[in-house]
Amino acid sequence: MQRNWDLKGIMLIWWTIATALKMVAGQIRYSIPEEMEEGSFVGNAAKDLGLDLRELSARGVRIISKGRTQYFALDLKNGYLYINEKIDREQLCGHVIPCLLNIEILADGTAKLYAVEIEIQDINDNAPSFLNKEILLKCSETTVPGTRFILPKAQDPDVGINSLQSYHLSANKHFALDVQTGKDGLKHAKLILAKSLDREEQAGHHLVLTAADGGDPVRSSTVQIRVIVLDANDNAPVFTETVYKVDVPENVAEGTIVLVISATDQDQGTYSEITYSFIEITEKASKIFQLNSKTGEISVIGNLDFEESELYEIEVQAEDGGGLTALSKLILQVINVNDNIPEISISSFVNSIKEDSPVGTLIALLKVEDRDSGEHGQVVCSIPNNLPFQFNRSFGSYYSLKTDKTLDREQVSEYNITITVTDKGTPPLSTIKNITLQISDINDNPPIFDQTSYSGYVTENIPLRTSIFSITATDSDCDQNAKVTYSLMEGRILEIPLSSYISINPETGVIYALQSFDYEQFKELQIQVKAEDGGYPPLSSNVTVTLFIVDQNDNAPQILYPSLPTDGSTGVELAPRSSEPGYLVTKVVAVDADSGQNAWLSYHLLGTKDSGLFTVGLHTGEIRTARSFLDKDIVKQNLVIVVKDNGQPSLSSTATLTVMIADTVSEMVSGLSSLSAPADTEANLTLYLVIAVAVVSCLFFVFIIVLLVLKLHKWKDSTLFESSDANFHAVPTSQFLGIDGVRAFLQSNSQEVFLTTDSGKSQYKFPSTRCSDALTNTQTSAQQDFFLLSDDSDNKDQILVQVSL
Repeated sequence: MQRNWDLKGIMLIWWTIATALKMVAGQIRYSIPEEMEEGSFVGNAAKDLGLDLRELSARGVRIISKGRTQYFALDLKNGYLYINEKIDREQLCGHVIPCLLNIEILADGTAKLYAVEIEIQDINDNAPSFLNKEILLKCSETTVPGTRFILPKAQDPDVGINSLQSYHLSANKHFALDVQTGKDGLKHAKLILAKSLDREEQAGHHLVLTAADGGDPVRSSTVQIRVIVLDANDNAPVFTETVYKVDVPENVAEGTIVLVISATDQDQGTYSEITYSFIEITEKASKIFQLNSKTGEISVIGNLDFEESELYEIEVQAEDGGGLTALSKLILQVINVNDNIPEISISSFVNSIKEDSPVGTLIALLKVEDRDSGEHGQVVCSIPNNLPFQFNRSFGSYYSLKTDKTLDREQVSEYNITITVTDKGTPPLSTIKNITLQISDINDNPPIFDQTSYSGYVTENIPLRTSIFSITATDSDCDQNAKVTYSLMEGRILEIPLSSYISINPETGVIYALQSFDYEQFKELQIQVKAEDGGYPPLSSNVTVTLFIVDQNDNAPQILYPSLPTDGSTGVELAPRSSEPGYLVTKVVAVDADSGQNAWLSYHLLGTKDSGLFTVGLHTGEIRTARSFLDKDIVKQNLVIVVKDNGQPSLSSTATLTVMIADTVSEMVSGLSSLSAPADTEANLTLYLVIAVAVVSCLFFVFIIVLLVLKLHKWKDSTLFESSDANFHAVPTSQFLGIDGVRAFLQSNSQEVFLTTDSGKSQYKFPSTRCSDALTNTQTSAQQDFFLLSDDSDNKDQILVQVSL
């Protein structure tokens, strides 16, 4: 027991010294004995690699090791490397010396990889063992002393001094043991017949063969050797081949016969019956190959793997019925077949990057391996050419996936990257790994309206809060960056802020009217709408919305002529009794503040005492005589004109005209005296009219005499008038006449006398016998003279006489 503790202490000291060793080329190396318990200390990896303990967790430092079993673990708190699972050197490396385990320590934050090499030292934890518990030998009694019998080799998975070192045979007088060391350093034991056998004296012998290793303490195992003494057999079997060689593909199916061995014996009877058996075979080979003892067929019962073992050497024995044997050697060469598909493991991966990430941004670090050898283990990695990424070897078996172009989430928001790894074997094998990469959004796109400008129509007089228009803007970004908010930009309409007329829903873009519109005030409305996203910083765009106000028939026609009286008088138009049909008496002038068909006016004669005497132009408003006047026609004619627009429903206005039919002043005065006037002024007006008629009658004769004198004088001075630059303007075609407080526009004729009455003073108009159509006569137009007669030069009431000769 004390010896065991001393050995452990020596090994622990040796191991502690070995952990401080470091390899060059950026690697560190530790040496530990096998079979250490879980949690055992291996080394201070953080210190030896120069890593800061505070950055271990922040940088995502972790172990990447080959194989499925994770033998080591890294404590991120202290940087120590511990054993995660007990290590069996024999299972891991077999007889390979030295036994090395390579692990990589990856820092995700910096994409740095550190190599650590750990040597597993052998301890004497395995004793030599024999394949069978008993060895059966048949020896003829005629066998001469010195004959050697090959004994099965003991197997010890340990290496070095801990492996098989010696054989010992139990004491007996007939047999001895011959132990030799082969070129490979392995011990081979043979049993030597030291003394002749006598079956009659002793038919069988029992021996014990002990195999021991050189460990401390020494481990050993035994096997029973039973020797059966046979009768004489003078011919031993002979193999057809001293050495059998065969190539076996590693993917051969179980149960396949790969080789048939054969031996012959010249004896007869039972001495010629041959039995085949494995004499020297490893434990691993015994689980793969099976020998039919009768037929010599060697078949495969397990899985061959070129990567585990390329060659198997097995010794076979042929034994006849008399106990004589022959040996032969089998060399089974495993042929490499491309039977392992490439393996892809992700060491580091970022599943989402921003669309503005610079070219060359690392996305993933992958490890690609193929367990095959030679060309079968060489791989070619690729990704689709239409992706904006590059996939290249970084170092060793590691490949990096990086961005190769500028990304745009609005074009592609997610990439399904297919990584294909194909080996160079025949036929080639492939592995596919799919990686999904999300492209995160940045606010790089402003809202875009679906039209460059908008236009619409809005009816005037709409109710308040009515939806009048809607606009839409979209943002190709996502989430908050794509949330669009609408607002109105500052503006004014008729010096009033735009916000007083309309408002916009900031979320839907629907425009509402805050008050009704009046087409007569403005015909269109131009609005600047701003669409802004919710990103930071926010992006925006503007658009112009033009709303055309659609007219409604909300205005009745407005009559300009005759205008409405302001003094309570009645408008009077004079028409000569000698007027011919079609004579233009006057014209009703009206306008409509609406537009379009709402402003199309039509004129209609609503009422008159003598129907059929006058007509009105449907669209011109001209009032003309429909026939010649008769003596029976009354002097005073009251006309009611209706002016209608073309709206739906139609609106209208009316105008009342009084037309006086008279050829002489007495007829006109007689007719005027019949005009109705307000009760409070009727007596005064009658008095004024009587005085006016008397004055006019007296002045008429004076006017005729003066007119003749002036014409004679003008005829004498015609030359002077012809050369004169004087310009005599015609009196307007219509003048206003107020009688009895009624206002009227008078139609001008070729000879006109205007009469106004104000404060008891009168002005008369004498119509000529010619109709107004004769005004175009050149001679008449050129010979117009004007005279102003008044009772008092300071009096505002005047009598204007116009005579055309």
